[in-house]
Amino acid sequence: MAKLNVLIAGCTGYIGIELVKLLITHKRVNIKYLCGSTSVGKKISHFDKSIKGKLPKIIKFNKSKLRNVDIIFTALPNGEAQKISKHLFKHNTLIDIAADFRLNANKYFKWYKQKHKAPNNIKKSIYSLPELNNEDLKKYQIIACPGCYPTSILLPLKPLVKKKLIKINNIIIDSKSGYSGAGRGVHKKYSNKNLYESLSAYGLSNHRHNSEIENELNKSTTNKVKFDFTPHLSPMFRGIFTTIYIDLNKNINQGNIFKFLKSYYKNQPFIKIMKNTYLSTNDVIDTNFCHISICKSKNKNKLIILSTIDNLIKGGSGQAIQNMNSKFNFPQKMGLLWEYWLYFYFV
Repeated sequence: MAKLNVLIAGCTGYIGIELVKLLITHKRVNIKYLCGSTSVGKKISHFDKSIKGKLPKIIKFNKSKLRNVDIIFTALPNGEAQKISKHLFKHNTLIDIAADFRLNANKYFKWYKQKHKAPNNIKKSIYSLPELNNEDLKKYQIIACPGCYPTSILLPLKPLVKKKLIKINNIIIDSKSGYSGAGRGVHKKYSNKNLYESLSAYGLSNHRHNSEIENELNKSTTNKVKFDFTPHLSPMFRGIFTTIYIDLNKNINQGNIFKFLKSYYKNQPFIKIMKNTYLSTNDVIDTNFCHISICKSKNKNKLIILSTIDNLIKGGSGQAIQNMNSKFNFPQKMGLLWEYWLYFYFV
């Protein structure tokens, strides 16, 4: 069976490394090029010694390489995938894990303070959170993967807003992320803080992921959703733990919410819905799962929703592979479950 040739741009970042590790196990993929800017000539195993097998050495990205690949994964700083998108051939699919195609050009400029370099390509793109996207990805050449925080937030929240089960005028969202979410430069950026033993709030009211959360929730209702989102950098390497405080609509209770989400995600292998379960990031680390727990509040007509993911996999590389699987009609779990564990623990 023929394999698709893949180029990974930004292969040495935290998400890029996870992408390599997952794609090695994918039966329908051949990693043809690994691209980086400061690591040319090195082996990818230099950055993670658990990576085995014959892989190409890291090269500098060149647009001529696009002719020889089917899929381009971009795990690059914002703005870089826009440049690459200008040189795509008809047979290419670009799957971006940064923010380059998550918003329209005006909103992108508002939130990211830079002019979009390929605005005409936005119409060729789709924002795809796999479990919530009902559109046929085959129609799109560019797939925008959601951010890590929005993934943990939209999976429990968007179906409830769309079904009108909760009030939308005062949603409180509290999220905590491992410091890998800030990239390899996090140690320099937060050198004045005790990164490994302290919890720090940041980006109150102006975190860029507000734009995605707002954009996607407002697609589900005719009235504007009002929410407050507070992200925190926590003293762990990876994982996201989100707590959402919601007010229920009239005649709706915890049981209704639990049953609805359980039914909504019954055919989604990576979503696990629980009731009154105290979650931990440890339950989902190194997996593509999202665990969601519907919890009672001491206050009437309120609920607390817990949601946890691995920011580098479900919030990044794993989600990108899910989108690839969907576009090319591969099994949804391919490269994301047992093959991964067999490879890294028994090879």
